[in-house]
Amino acid sequence: MFRKMRRFKQAVSEAECKKVLTEAKRGTFSVIGDEGYPYSLPINFYYDEKDNRIYFHGAKEGHKVDSIMNCDRVCFTTWDDGFKKEGCWEWNITSVIVFGRAKLIEDKEMKEDRLRKLALKYYPTKEEVEDILARSFDKTQLFAIDIEHMTGKLVSEK
Repeated sequence: MFRKMRRFKQAVSEAECKKVLTEAKRGTFSVIGDEGYPYSLPINFYYDEKDNRIYFHGAKEGHKVDSIMNCDRVCFTTWDDGFKKEGCWEWNITSVIVFGRAKLIEDKEMKEDRLRKLALKYYPTKEEVEDILARSFDKTQLFAIDIEHMTGKLVSEK
């Protein structure tokens, strides 16, 4: 169902993919949007290895929600900060591409737990996390991507 990587010699392990998903701060979330056009947007996210899911938040209405409700098949891409080999100018970047199914999370306890974990990844203190949850919980939609297929690749810019 999913294509094999064409540049298979650059493939990284599943463990390396999970490491990038855990450590990366931002990614690109893509859906099939209006009139069949791709709709892709940058998001902050939280990867839960146990759930095999990527969680992110957003508004309760809009293009993203409409697209997911119309077609739940999605793609998510992220990448690490990369590194340079000593004496070289080019960056080496590990990217991860995930294919899966997106859904809206309605369970209140799960929503609160995952939003808290998501916020703790970005906010500097627990107090700020609790403050933002108290102020915006009811206005926020939690989304999940159930991962069906994942590949990772180490690419040199040279």
